[in-house]
Amino acid sequence: MWRKLATLALALVIPSILLPLGACGAQASDGASREARQAVPISNPAPAARPAPAPAPAAPLVVFLGDSLTAGLGLDENQAYPALLGQQLNQEGKAVRVVNAGVSGDTTAGGLSRLNWLLGQHPAVLVVGLGANDGLRGLPLTEIESNLREIVRRSQAAGARVLLLGMRIPPNYGPYADQLAALYPKLAKELNVPLVPFLLDKVGGIRSLNQADGIHPTAKGQEVVAKNVRPYLEKVLAERSPSPKMTDGRGLR
Repeated sequence: MWRKLATLALALVIPSILLPLGACGAQASDGASREARQAVPISNPAPAARPAPAPAPAAPLVVFLGDSLTAGLGLDENQAYPALLGQQLNQEGKAVRVVNAGVSGDTTAGGLSRLNWLLGQHPAVLVVGLGANDGLRGLPLTEIESNLREIVRRSQAAGARVLLLGMRIPPNYGPYADQLAALYPKLAKELNVPLVPFLLDKVGGIRSLNQADGIHPTAKGQEVVAKNVRPYLEKVLAERSPSPKMTDGRGLR
């Protein structure tokens, strides 16, 4: 009988002990779940993307189409007047890109043959310094005029502003020299383009500013040439570019 009573007592005591333990386990499990939920990071919404800054407009491109006077024959390219003008303008905060397309010995016909490729670079300004070699070779004035006119016309049609550089040859060429010199202001007026009256003003014929051949400027001479061109170039750069003319199947209108 005592054995039955002992067994019954144990049957009553053991559940009473296990119930609190089970409750503690449940509480611990709930606490762990809460901690786990709290440990999960809450993702914040990504900040709105900032708009990309507008690209800075490219500096205007100035192409110098010329002969050995432009190329700087006998000098480093950075001593020729196109490079000098580019350096001076950029140093003063007037951003510009310069391409020296001068070719020694070039004529108006040669310049015209190279023109389309140069216009494909989309210059804002085309500086035309051709005709001296034509004159020294005694080529027909009508041919020189026709080539220069076509260079200006095509450049304007492509949307480039044109600056024409006046050329002269030695007076011993007689009336032909005067007729060549007069051709530039005539074209400038007819085509409504600015003109530097004489590229080699205050340089031509001055021995100290020319190389041994008496024709091509020294580095100092090129500095004077740059001064001759600069005020005209600055004025052209300040003007608004004309819109390119539309083309049809037959070419530029």
